[in-house]
Amino acid sequence: MYPDLDELSEEDELLKSEVHRFAEEVMRPASVKLDRMPPDDRVKPSSPYFKVLKEMKKLGYHKLHVSPELGGPNLSPLQRYIIMEELGWGSLGLATAIGVDSIPFSSAALTGSEKLMELVLAWMNDTECRYHGCWGVTEPEHGSDYLMIIRDEDYLKFGRGNVTARREGGEWVINGQKSAWVSAAPVATHCGLHAQLADGRSIADGIFCIVPLSAEGVEKGKPVDMLGMRDCPQGELFFNEVRIPEDYVAVPPGPFYGIFADQLLCLTSCAVGAFSVGLARAAFEEALRYARQRVQGGVPLVKHKNIKLALYRMFEKVESARYYVRKAMMYTHRRIFEKRSFDASPRHARMAQVYAKRIAYEVADEALQVFGAYGLSKEMMIEKLFRDARSLQIEDGTIEVLSLEAAEDVINNYEKTYYDADLIAKRYQEA
Repeated sequence: MYPDLDELSEEDELLKSEVHRFAEEVMRPASVKLDRMPPDDRVKPSSPYFKVLKEMKKLGYHKLHVSPELGGPNLSPLQRYIIMEELGWGSLGLATAIGVDSIPFSSAALTGSEKLMELVLAWMNDTECRYHGCWGVTEPEHGSDYLMIIRDEDYLKFGRGNVTARREGGEWVINGQKSAWVSAAPVATHCGLHAQLADGRSIADGIFCIVPLSAEGVEKGKPVDMLGMRDCPQGELFFNEVRIPEDYVAVPPGPFYGIFADQLLCLTSCAVGAFSVGLARAAFEEALRYARQRVQGGVPLVKHKNIKLALYRMFEKVESARYYVRKAMMYTHRRIFEKRSFDASPRHARMAQVYAKRIAYEVADEALQVFGAYGLSKEMMIEKLFRDARSLQIEDGTIEVLSLEAAEDVINNYEKTYYDADLIAKRYQEA
C-alpha cells in the first residue's frame, strides 16, 4: 500500500487496508468478468454484479452519504474519502454502481418525508440488494447541459425536459424518457428522478422524487454495450403516466430544488473525483509493476530514463489529485452532512471532479504507453483501465461542461466566501 502524507491514524490505516483487500480480492476479479460478458448476461440474477453489490452493502458502503444521526456509519470525511478511492481502484463501474445506489435514498434521508424515511431505513438495512437505486438525470435531449441550468445565462434556451411531472390531487404523474446512460438503471429497484414541472418553462423548474421502478407505467430499456465502465449496467427508463404519492417527492418545486441539485452535484463531483484518483492509481501501479519486471534492451524498463520520467509524471499526477480531491471532499461533507448548511462551494467541488478525471485519463494513457503493444491486449488490466478512464471524460458530466459550470461560479463569486443562493432563487422565479 502507498504511504500517505496525511500520516493516517492506526484506525484509518486499518480501514484503508481492509477496503483495499476487498477491492483487490472481490471487486477486481468480478469487474474483469463483467467487462467481458454480454450486456444481457451482466444483469441476470446470477451475475457477479449482484454478488459484489451484496457484499458492499454488508460492509455498509452504500451508506457513506448518510449522516450518523440518520443511521449512517460513524466515519470522518477523510475515512469516506479513503473508502471511495479504494473502491475506484478496484472497479470504476462497481464503485459507480454503489454510488448511484445511494442517491435516491441518501437524498431522501436529508430532505424527505416520514414515509420516505421508512423506505430509507429499509434500504439501509438491506444486504440482499432488494433495494438498489439509480440516478435519473440524463435525457435524450439533455445530457451534461442539465448541469448548467443554475449559472449559464442562456439556460432558458436549452429547451424543455424530456421527463415531466404534474400534480393530480395527492399524487404526482410522471411521463417521459431518461436516456440510455443511466447507470444501474437496468438492475435498479428505485430511481432518484429529476423531472421538469409539466407547466414549467425549463428544466430548472422541477422536482426530485423517488420512483419505485416496479410502479405501473415504468419500462426499462435493454442494457447498452459500452466502451468502458461495462461493469456497471446502463440503460433507458420510460415513464408512462406513472403515479407516485406526494410523500415520494423529496424536493418539491421551489428555490430549494436548484440549491439541492447544485449541492447534490457537489457531493457526486467529490465522489467521482475520488473514484478517478483510485483508477489513476491503479493504472500507475500497473505500469510500475510491469516496468520493474519487463526486460527491454537487456535491462528492466525502469532502468531506461524515459520510463523513469514517465513513472514520475504519473506519480506526481496521482498524488496531487489525491490531496486536492480529499481536501474538497472533506470540506463539502462538513458543509452538507455536519453543518447541514447546503452551501458547499460548487467551483471547488467541480474542480475535484474535472481535475481528477483528466488526471485519470492522462495517467492511464501514459501507463498504456509503457506497456507498448501488450497494453492493447484485452488480457492486460491496463487495457480495461484505459477504456474506463476514457469513459470518465463523459460520465457524470463532460469535463468541458463541468469546467464551464465552475467557470461561471469563479467569474461571479470568486471574492465571496458564501454560496450564491440568491441566483438559485432568481432562476426559479424566471422558470
